[in-house]
Amino acid sequence: MPLVVLFLTALIAMPSAVQAAQTGTPGAPPTAELLEEPPVLANLSTEPGVVEVELVAAPAQVDLGRGVPTPVWAFNGSVPGPTLEVREGDRVVVRFRNDLDEPTTIHWHGLHLPFESDGSPFHPVAPGERHDYVFTIPEGTAGTYWYHPHPHHRTTHQVSHGLFGALIVRADDDPLAGFPERLLILTDNRFREDGTIDMPEPGSMQARIDEENGREGDVLFVNGQVAPRIDTRVGEVQRWRIVNASAARVYRLAIPGSTMLHVGSDGGLFDGPLAVPELVLANSERAEVLVSGDAGGDLELTTLPYDRYIPQTRPRDWKTPRHLLTLHTTADPPVAPMTIPDVLRPVEPIDASEATTTRVVVLSQGMINNRKMDAARVDITAALGSTEIWEIENVVGMDHPFHLHGFRFQILDRNDVPVPVRSWKDSVNVPKHERLRIIVRFEDYPGKWMFHCHILNHEDMGMMGVLEVS
Repeated sequence: MPLVVLFLTALIAMPSAVQAAQTGTPGAPPTAELLEEPPVLANLSTEPGVVEVELVAAPAQVDLGRGVPTPVWAFNGSVPGPTLEVREGDRVVVRFRNDLDEPTTIHWHGLHLPFESDGSPFHPVAPGERHDYVFTIPEGTAGTYWYHPHPHHRTTHQVSHGLFGALIVRADDDPLAGFPERLLILTDNRFREDGTIDMPEPGSMQARIDEENGREGDVLFVNGQVAPRIDTRVGEVQRWRIVNASAARVYRLAIPGSTMLHVGSDGGLFDGPLAVPELVLANSERAEVLVSGDAGGDLELTTLPYDRYIPQTRPRDWKTPRHLLTLHTTADPPVAPMTIPDVLRPVEPIDASEATTTRVVVLSQGMINNRKMDAARVDITAALGSTEIWEIENVVGMDHPFHLHGFRFQILDRNDVPVPVRSWKDSVNVPKHERLRIIVRFEDYPGKWMFHCHILNHEDMGMMGVLEVS
C-alpha cells in the first residue's frame, strides 16, 4: 500500500496569469519547474559545537515567478532567506546587519533562548546597525523552526516583502535520518501590474479588509516558486519539513485519494506516526510528514477550502481548492523500500499536577483580554521555573492563531476534549468561538516575552501582550 503524505501551500483563487498554474486542470505536468530549496548558511566557525553565520537584511531584486524582477527586502539576497541548520547543543552566533531604511529584528520563532536574543519589539535594530544574536540550542528540541522580523507595527510589511527563512535543528539520534528531505516554505502574495508587491494604501477598502482578515495574496508560493514539482522514485519515502510563513493564510492540505503520515509539528517529532486524511496548518505553524509517490501517475498537493473568516470580509472564492505542487514519480529504477519506525521520539508530558496557576486568555477582534499592546505594561507575571495552564478562548467569529515567545507548550484539550496526539508547540490555531488549554513550564530564561495573535496585521495593530518571567 503506497505511503502518501501531504503538506503544502495554498491560497484562494483570484484570477491572474500566475494562478492558471494553480487553478487549472488537476495535476501539473512533469515539465513544471523543479522545486528549489533555499541555500544553507555557511558556518564561519571552525570550533566544534559552534555555528557562526552572517545575515543581512537589505533591498534586492528577485524573480517571484512572474518573469520580471520584483523589488523585495531579503535576507542575504534571497526569498526565502537562507536556511540556518544547527544541532542540539550547538552554540549559535548570528552576526546580523540591518541595511534597510527602517528598524527591524530577527525573531527566532519557536526557539527557547535568552530574552535578549528573541528578536522581539523590545530589541529593534536601527538602520545601518549590527547586532549579534547569541544562544544555545537545547537538547531535545530537534525540529523545524523559522525566523522573521518582529518590529512593532511593521511585521506584515517586512515579512510580505520577503524577510523570512527556515531554521532546522537536528539531533544525533534522529529516527528518520537517511530519509530524503525536502523543505517546503509556504507563502502567498499579491502584486501590482508593474510587478511590485501590492501593499494597500492606509485607510483604503483593501487596507480595512487586511486589518480584519489579515493580508492574503492571490499567488501561492512554495519556496518562492509557483506550482513546482518534486521528483521521486518508486519505493522512495521523502520527509517533508513544512513551514507556513504566510501573513494570515491557513492551509488545509490534502492529496486527493490519499492519506498522509503526520510525524511531527512545531517542536519536533511525535511519539509515533499518525495517518490522517488531511492537515490544517495555521500561519506560523510547522509540520513534518512522510510522502511516497504513486507508480501509476502524478500526485497533486492541494489546499482545500478552509473558512477562517468573518463572513462580512470572507473572500468571494474561498471555496476554490488550489493546486500547490506535483509529486512526480519518475521512470528511474525503484529504490529499496524504506522502513518507517513505529516509535519516533518520546514526548514526555508536562505534569498538570505541578501547575500552580490557571489563567484565562481571551482573544477578541484586535485585542487580548480587552487590551491592546502597550510595551510599557506587563500583562502577565510568572515565576521562573513555574508551570501554568492557560485557557485560551476565542470569542469572535474568525480564527486566531496564538503564539507564545520563548517557551514551548503542550495542548491539553480543545473544547474539553483531550487532544489525540501529544506534541511540542509554540503556535496553535484557536478556531472561531472555541477554546483550548495549554500547559507551559517557564524554564531557564527570565525576561519580557510576547504572546500574540500570529495574523500579522492583528499583531501589528496591537493584538499582543507582555509576559514577564522573573
